[in-house]
This record gives sequence, structure tokens and C-alpha cells, in this order.
Amino acid sequence: MFEIPDVRDFVPTRLKPWIFIIFVIIVQFSGGLYLAAASDMVGTTGLMQEDILMAGYASLIGLAINFAVMFRIKFRFSTYSQLLVCATVLIISLIICSVTDSVVILVTTCLIAGFFRMQATFACNSTIQLWLTPTRDMSVFFCYVYLIVESVIQLSGIAAIYSAFHLDWELMHLIMIGALALMILLIQILLRPVRPHMFIPLLGIDWLGAFLWSVVMLAFTFVCVYGNYFDWFSAPEICIASLIGLTCLSINLVRAGYLRHPYISWPAMTNRNVVRASVIYLIFFTLLGTEHVIEHSYAASILGFDETNLIDLNWYVFFGILAGCAFTYIFFARRKWGYLPMTIIGFCCLAAYLAWFYFNIDFNLEKQQLILPLFTRGFASVTISIVFLTSIVRSGLPFMVFPQALVVNGFTGAVMGATLGPAIIGELLTHTMAKNLTVLSEGISPDLLASAQTQALIISCKEIYGLLLIPALLFLVILLTRAATKLKFFHS
Repeated sequence: MFEIPDVRDFVPTRLKPWIFIIFVIIVQFSGGLYLAAASDMVGTTGLMQEDILMAGYASLIGLAINFAVMFRIKFRFSTYSQLLVCATVLIISLIICSVTDSVVILVTTCLIAGFFRMQATFACNSTIQLWLTPTRDMSVFFCYVYLIVESVIQLSGIAAIYSAFHLDWELMHLIMIGALALMILLIQILLRPVRPHMFIPLLGIDWLGAFLWSVVMLAFTFVCVYGNYFDWFSAPEICIASLIGLTCLSINLVRAGYLRHPYISWPAMTNRNVVRASVIYLIFFTLLGTEHVIEHSYAASILGFDETNLIDLNWYVFFGILAGCAFTYIFFARRKWGYLPMTIIGFCCLAAYLAWFYFNIDFNLEKQQLILPLFTRGFASVTISIVFLTSIVRSGLPFMVFPQALVVNGFTGAVMGATLGPAIIGELLTHTMAKNLTVLSEGISPDLLASAQTQALIISCKEIYGLLLIPALLFLVILLTRAATKLKFFHS
């Protein structure tokens, strides 16, 4: 029977792992702020949409930065202490995010919240890892991790919008503050401090490197989020952010060459599996960036969906995530399909998603007709994420270097992949929309201008889906060619 020393003896053994799963769910719902409720926050705080997006992405940066030190913290403090501190910090972060209208404070708070949210998640998941997979099969473990994390992203958006609909956007913060307070109470009742088996002091950590890497990612995110607002490099703000980011990146790369224990070392950045995963993430999630730009504009402006109907689309993505995790568990984790066939399946789903919108986008789509493409999107993203995170774990990196590779994975997958795609596609949509509107509005009366704008948006969306479909298909052809070559070599 699987035992957890951190849980008090009066708790039944079978229930002990489920305590930590409940804690993980509560922590994952406590994101500092909720991007789904951004429009409500804009209307009451005076913040811009870009400010809230910047804070939301700052949370992802904090999450990624934590990877390099999460094992050190795990081996220094008891799970009891880690969860108490993390829950307390998250409560403070939720309070600050619900009352502040300062962008600097909001971004800083979300960065810190992301760091502690990741640490609490790791503390819980590492405690029950052997319960989930006694053989430490990381492909099985990551199916569970992404099932929880990706599902909560969709469900938290739904909960935030419906909370704002029935009262105001602060209600979600109050609910999660209450849930975290309950979690602290349960920690004190059900858990006990147990000294880690490997006690490693927090010495020799490159905290300056952590700060500089955070600045690099914040600068990159700032350029992507605010680029269109400031008109890109014609504005001093974007130029200054780029200069700061490049300077900090250069300092980190130089320091990685001579420091004994840099925050991210050259072996972590140049490992074959890490580089391959980074390239795949950037290509895949850039092509998938339509979800943040076109889908919302199309559903709101053309189909006329209100906020509740828009957030209901998350359910379709949610079920796609469930199916993707189940499929990856069965075929990748259990039946041991290789990376190449799983990658081909992921890009097939990506191409199918883009092709569906290219051929079917119209004025009169029903909400139910969007089930297939959104389901496919959720399926594809979680499959690719699980497969390539597993490839990094199996990269053969030394234990001290492996967490640094996870930071690189977090930067490229969670941060750069999430910000670069929307920035490129948003700019492309702006120019395509202007071009098509110019053509359609020639010689028409002013009372038909609104109709021309709608028509231009539809044409522009279709055009962009078609443009993105081309590289998706080209990359898929490359993968299929490589698979055919391997098969031919095997049979010969």
C-alpha cells in the first residue's frame, strides 16, 4: 500500500493521495488574475487589455523560472511548509490583483504568484508521483499533469466569466481566497512537517541569473503584447524593451560560459532534445495563435456571441484536452508509440483545425458547429506538450542540469509560444483587414460601410487561416517524409 509520511496517521491510506490532488486543483485555480475576465477588469480598473495580458503572461514566466530551483526547495523544506507558504503567498497575490490598478504592481505580483503556484503544484505532484506511476514512467506522469493543468485553464476561465456575469469579476478572487484559506486549514489538520530525506541547503543558486532571465522574458512578452499598441519599433518603448531584453540575454549567455552553476547552463540550452522541443513548440503554438486573436474576434464580431457564449466554447477545448490526455496515455505512455508518429498526429490535428476554419468560416455558424475544430485544437496542443516534455526528461541530461532544461521548455512553450503567435497573427490580421476593407469599400455608400467591414473581417480571417495552413501542411509533409524514409530503411 502506498504510504505518504507527510499525512497524519488518522487519515485513511486510500484517501491520502487525493488530498494532494485537491490541493493541486485549488492551487491551479489560483492564478492571480483571470484573463477570461479581462474585459470586465478593463471596464472597472482603468487598465488596458494589454496590461492584463502582460500580467497574465508574467504569471507564466514566474512558473517557468521556478523549474530550476523547485527540486532544491523540495529538498530543503517539508511539503507541509512549502504548501503553507505557497497558499499564503497566493492569497496575498489574489488580494493585490483584485485591488490594484498599477501595471507594475500587477505584473510583479503575478510573476511571484506564478513562481509559488508552480512550487505548490510540484510539492503535491512529486509527493504522489509513485502512486501515479510506481515505475516513474514520466510519460504516464505528464499525462496526469497536463490533464490537471490544461483542464483547469479552461475551467477557471468558465468559472471567472460566470462569476463576473452573476456579480462582478472580483467574486472569483474571493472564492479562491476562501478555497486557499480552507486549504491552509486542511494542511494544518491533515499534514505534518516531515524533514526531506535529502536535505540540501539553498546555497549556490544563481539568483541574479534568475532575475536576468525573468527580465529577458518580460521584455520579450512586452514587445509581443504592446507591439501593435505602440506601433512596434517606431515607438521608443518597444526599442527600449528590446534593448533591455537583448542586453540581459547577452549577459546571461556570457555568465553561462564561466559560472560554475549558472541558472541555465549551455548544456541545457544546446541539448538536442531541448532544441528540438523548442523548435516544435515555437512552430506549433505560433500556428495555433489564432485562438487568441481570430477566434475571439470572429465569434464576438461576426457571430455576435456575448461573454457567456464565448466562454462556453472552452467546454469544447476541455473535452479535446481530456481526449488528448487519454489518447497519449494509451498509445504513447502504455503502448510506447514513438515521438515521430505522435508528432505527426499532433500536426494532423493542427492542420485539420486550420483547414476547418478556412473552408467553413461564415456569417451564420451555430455554436455547436465549432465543437469539432475546438475539440481538435485542445487534443493537438496537449498531445504535443506531453510528448515533447517527456522527450526532455529522456534527454540524458545530468540531474543538476535537467531542471534548467525545463526552464527553457517553459520559456519556449508557455511564454514565447503563447505570445509570439498572437503578435504575428494580430499584426497580419490588421494589415489584411485594411487591405480587404479598402478593396470592398471602394465606391459604396456610407450606410453600407458597416456591412463592408464585416465582409472584410470574414475574408481576412479566411485568408489568414489559409496562410497558416500552408506551413502546417509543409511541416506535416516533412514529418511524413521522414517517417516514410525510416520505414523504408527498416524494411530494407
